[in-house]
Amino acid sequence: MRLFIAVNFNEQVKRDIKNIVERVKRYAKQGRFVNEEHMHLTLEFLGEITEERVKDILSAMKLVNAAPFTLALSDLGYFKRREGNIYWFGITENKDLMVMQREVHKLLKERGFNLEEREYRPHITIGRKVKLTNTFNSDELKESIGKIQIRVNSIDLVKSERINGKLIYTTIFSKAL
Repeated sequence: MRLFIAVNFNEQVKRDIKNIVERVKRYAKQGRFVNEEHMHLTLEFLGEITEERVKDILSAMKLVNAAPFTLALSDLGYFKRREGNIYWFGITENKDLMVMQREVHKLLKERGFNLEEREYRPHITIGRKVKLTNTFNSDELKESIGKIQIRVNSIDLVKSERINGKLIYTTIFSKAL
C-alpha cells in the first residue's frame, strides 16, 4: 500500500485554500489542480509499504513528542517542469514544524525505512503540469495566502490508492499532539 505521513486540514482551511486555487485556475492554460479532499502537508512520503511494516510506522508515530502549533501560508511558488510546473503554497518558517518533521524522519529511519535525504521544504501542492498565462500575477494573491492559518493538532498516516480510477486518501492512524 502507498503511504505518507501528513498534516491534514480542517474543512475551513481547505475551503480557504480552494478559494485561492480557483483564482489561480482562471489563468491556467493547462494543469491538474488538487481537490479539497487531497489537500495536506506531507511530512514524510513512505511509498509502497507492506502490511507487516505498518506496525513499525505506528510505533514511530506514537513516539513523536510535539505540542500543537499553528502554521501560516507564505506565498505561491512552483517547481519548474518541462511538461508544466508543480505549483504550491509555501509555509512561513516554523521551528515547531521542522523539529517535528526531523523527529518523524529519525524515528522512521531507526526502524529501517528508506526515506528521501534531501532537505525538507514544507509546501502544499495545489497543481501539477500547470502552465499559466502571461497575465497571471501572483502578487495579487499574497494577502489572501498570508491570512490562512493552519492549527496542527495531529499528524496522520494516510493511504493513497486508486479506486475505479479515482484517487482516494484514507487516514489509517492519527497521532494527537
